[in-house]
Amino acid sequence: MTITTLGNNRFKKLIAVLILPLFLIGCGLTGEEIARLDINKLSTNNNFIVKEAILDLKKGDKIAFWSDMDMEYAGKVDLRFRLKIFKKGTEMSQIDIDPTKKNITIGEVKTTLMGKTNWSFTGKNHQLKIEEDGTYGFKAVLISSKHPSLKINKAELVIKK
Repeated sequence: MTITTLGNNRFKKLIAVLILPLFLIGCGLTGEEIARLDINKLSTNNNFIVKEAILDLKKGDKIAFWSDMDMEYAGKVDLRFRLKIFKKGTEMSQIDIDPTKKNITIGEVKTTLMGKTNWSFTGKNHQLKIEEDGTYGFKAVLISSKHPSLKINKAELVIKK
């Protein structure tokens, strides 16, 4: 009878891969979700899919913008969340966020086969420090260069504190 076991180092790596994401989420290192803009479709010149969140924020709050994505495409794709930030109804700034440019990634699965890519992930893309107390509005759309093979299964902009 032969018994095969994982080597000690391979077992530790397996545990780390399975447990670390749960630990990061569970202990709050990724922040607390305070809003989710479930856009989930591309905007076009004739049809804008705008999602909005209104948040009361305090001076010194640090908020982060995360992308929660699931998409399919062939070749290369250029994708952006266009985010407008308002205070008291006045536009303060506009930020273009490339969801594929992330500095923290959780649960990424990317496969490319015969030129077709399937890619899903959650990633931190941008951070902003609030300069003064107030009610802030966040409006976002998802835009892309013309790309007929692009299929968006999920495209959500998540705001965390």
